[in-house]
Amino acid sequence: MQLTRHTDFGLRMLMYLALRRPETATVGQVAQAFELSSHHLMKVAQELRRHDFVLVHRGRTGGLELARVPEAIRVGEVVRALEAFSVVECFSGERNHCVLTPACALQGALGEAVESFLTVLDGYTLADLIQRPKKMRNLVGLG
Repeated sequence: MQLTRHTDFGLRMLMYLALRRPETATVGQVAQAFELSSHHLMKVAQELRRHDFVLVHRGRTGGLELARVPEAIRVGEVVRALEAFSVVECFSGERNHCVLTPACALQGALGEAVESFLTVLDGYTLADLIQRPKKMRNLVGLG
């Protein structure tokens, strides 16, 4: 299974913010650290805010900060919030035009696999992802 770039960037942004705690960070700083588009990361930040993973502070000294401590943010929770799990067409509800759907067990099998995947991710927190903070801080220019 491959996650979208949106989810990948969201996880990276959360890790960056966890490494900067208790300081805030701007979208531009995150973009520079990962050599990503600020425009795209702005959309990611808005989605993370909408799902209560980050707080946004406006103004000259504003920026982003984690809404909760890293130990309280489950990776599975983030992935569920940012990812659309339409693994195959029959997951897409009204847009499903597969003639096999009424008799096919693929949707159930893939649904079970996705749930297992997310259950494993639920066993990890944001804090688990940044177990080597000194090295990670150096890698993103926070030395």
